[in-house]
Amino acid sequence: MGRVALVTGGSRGIGAAISVALKEAGYTVAANYAGNDEAAQAFTAETGIATYKWSVADYDACAAGVAKVQADLGPVDILVNNAGITRDAMFHKMTPQQWREVIDTNLNGLFNMTHPLWSGMRDRKFGRVINISSINGQKGQAGQANYSASKAGDLGMTKALAQEGARAGITVNAICPGYIGTEMVKAIDEKVLNERILPLIPVGRLGEPEEVARIVVFLASEGSGFITGSTISANGGQFFV
Repeated sequence: MGRVALVTGGSRGIGAAISVALKEAGYTVAANYAGNDEAAQAFTAETGIATYKWSVADYDACAAGVAKVQADLGPVDILVNNAGITRDAMFHKMTPQQWREVIDTNLNGLFNMTHPLWSGMRDRKFGRVINISSINGQKGQAGQANYSASKAGDLGMTKALAQEGARAGITVNAICPGYIGTEMVKAIDEKVLNERILPLIPVGRLGEPEEVARIVVFLASEGSGFITGSTISANGGQFFV
C-alpha cells in the first residue's frame, strides 16, 4: 500500500481527476466532499476511492475527518487542498455572508485542513501540501473580490508554510488553474464561452481536469522534494506572472 493522499473536494470536477490520478500513481486516496452524497457515492462506486463528508470551513470537523481517514487508511502524507466555492457579486452588491462563506472555505479551509496534519508530517519528516489556487488569485477578477482575495491568500500561505516545512521534509506548493473544462465551466453559455473566454486563452481551448491532476501527481512524488514555495500556472498562456 502506497502513501496516503487526502484530496478535499475530491469527488467532483478537478478534485475527482486529482483523486483518480493519484490512485493510478499508486497512492491510497481519500476524497473529501461537503454535501453531494449522490455524487460521492457514484464516485466511490466507479473508482473504488473512499469518500468522507465534512466541511473544510469547520476546524473541528476537519480535525475529526482527518482522524477518521488516518484511522481507516494510515498517516496522511499528501494533502491536496482543492475544495473551493464561489459566491460572485460586484463588490457594491456583495453581502458580508457572501464574503465570509468564500473566505471560510477557500482560505480558512487551508488552515483547517493543513493544521491537523502538519505535526504528523513534521514527525515523519515527509509531507506534500498542494494548494489549488486560481488564475483569479493572481490577476484578480471583477465580481470576485471575495474569491480573488481567498485564492491570493492561498498563495501567501503556500510561501510561508514552505519556509517552515522545508527542513522537516515537507514541501508546500500551489497550482493556479485557468479555465478548466469542468461541468461548471462547460455550462457557460456557448456564445459567451466562444466569444469572450476562449479568445483570451492563447492555446485556444479550455484546460482539462487531468492536466491539473498530472501536475499534482508530480508535486506529490518523492522526486519533487527540491520544489517548494512554488506557484505553477496552468492557464493556456492566459496570464503570466
